[in-house]
Amino acid sequence: MKKAVVFDFGAVLIDWSPYHLYRKLLPSDEAIREFLEEIKFSEFNPLLDAGYPFAKMAKELTEKYPHKRELVQAFFDRWTECSGETMEPTAEVMREVKHAGYPVYGLSNWSTESFRWVQHKYTFLSELDDYLLSGMAGVAKPDERIFNTFLQRIGRPAEECVFIDDSQANIDAASRLGFTGILFRSAPQLRDELHSLGILNGKQG
Repeated sequence: MKKAVVFDFGAVLIDWSPYHLYRKLLPSDEAIREFLEEIKFSEFNPLLDAGYPFAKMAKELTEKYPHKRELVQAFFDRWTECSGETMEPTAEVMREVKHAGYPVYGLSNWSTESFRWVQHKYTFLSELDDYLLSGMAGVAKPDERIFNTFLQRIGRPAEECVFIDDSQANIDAASRLGFTGILFRSAPQLRDELHSLGILNGKQG
């Protein structure tokens, strides 16, 4: 049986970043970084990914950071501006994998509430055999429970799956369960690593 190849979405297949929005509102990337650290973005965003309601989180954060109320509220009012275009070089690698006869899946930290706002933009979704969002599972990577839910969904053991993600913590969690992990840095690097695994037949284009 050919291995399943599993792709993360954000920063792998989809150009998602809060910087896309806040570069319109703050003077520099350093100012954005400081703001995101101040409001503990890395702590509350995973809660949204796992299904915490956007409206409830917006209320809590604007009350907690009244001096940054407009900037905080912008994330919730203009969230779609964080979600950029398909990362076409990676999508092309995905298509090469599928063309080679391997099933391809998605496993992403993403709120089902917000995914509905943007999923029409991403035509590659229809090319996947299936995908699981953290908002659907009620738990986010790197929690091992989401990987187990995913494996149950596709009916395969971890040892039959290659998992591609830009987060080392997520790769580590998957590897502990038996996935073959690839830490994503670029489409050419990904293609080379899939070649080394015997999934692709060398460089394309």
